[in-house]
Amino acid sequence: MKKCVFAGSFDPPTTGHKKIIDDCLKIFDKVTVAVMVNPKKVCLLESEERAALLKKLYENDGRVKVITYQGAAADLLNSENTPFYVRGIRDGIDLDYENRDRLATQKFKSDLVTVYLPADRENLEVSSSLVKNCIKFKKDFSDYIPKEILEDFKTLLERKNV
Repeated sequence: MKKCVFAGSFDPPTTGHKKIIDDCLKIFDKVTVAVMVNPKKVCLLESEERAALLKKLYENDGRVKVITYQGAAADLLNSENTPFYVRGIRDGIDLDYENRDRLATQKFKSDLVTVYLPADRENLEVSSSLVKNCIKFKKDFSDYIPKEILEDFKTLLERKNV
């Protein structure tokens, strides 16, 4: 059985994230989606809230496991017993960043296999930062959040008075 890890902040989970996970499921038998916890990063949502949204998104698919994780990608891959690390790529800037990260991670996990999945046309501009800017400037963000979790996300925002 082949499994992979797709890690990120998912603050919040977007249609772009969902597309990458869906593409992973076409390649791998199991996908671990890791909500990464960075104590130095100020997030809109708590890690548990981000994980809950992702769990709801894939609640009927036993091939997807959602976890929260604080630590290095190499350690995460070791704990998940897989060398396959999936990264979504929107453009050349993403590719440059991810390639540098891959080289650094390879120092700690020599069997690392990084799989780059390109964004489709509809998700080229989609990012969690875009959603947060839409919220900040009171613009509609509904096209960027998967419909299965849109209302849950809006409820979280209301609770936070955002």
